[in-house]
Amino acid sequence: MAEPRAARTRLDTPRETRRPLVRRPVLSPDTFGVFAEKFARYMGTARFLLWMTGFVVVWIGWNALAPRHLRFDDYPFIFLTLMLSLQASYAAPLILLAQNRQEDRDRVIADQDRRVNAQSQADMEFLARETASLRMALGEVATRDYLRSELRALLEEMEERGVIPGEPTGG
Repeated sequence: MAEPRAARTRLDTPRETRRPLVRRPVLSPDTFGVFAEKFARYMGTARFLLWMTGFVVVWIGWNALAPRHLRFDDYPFIFLTLMLSLQASYAAPLILLAQNRQEDRDRVIADQDRRVNAQSQADMEFLARETASLRMALGEVATRDYLRSELRALLEEMEERGVIPGEPTGG
């Protein structure tokens, strides 16, 4: 008979734990991805191509030139083909995993760039509005040239009336 639900969820009743026979290693989710990226980066280097070329040349040279009893892969190099296929079958998914992780990083960077660009555009629009309002406010403020011209006109008017001794200008 099954236990009622209330009895199973009580805190003072221990739960039955099932332990696995084989314990799985605890790895962070990114551990394999980091390995795949390092592997893909290495496979994209000239060093890898040189090592792989050297490996294939030595393999073919040994199995073509060595005495028949020392050869381990007779013509048409079936074992070499198998080894290269095995390497390719592991390399392709690792490279795809590395590309997917790079796409995820690129997507995050692009999102951040879009947010920064939107904020920059909003800031520029705000500054443009502030600059326009300052220009409008300055349009009502007397400038240095305006004050000079007004003072000259006032001085000339005072000289014409004779309030200030001096030469009348114009006229």
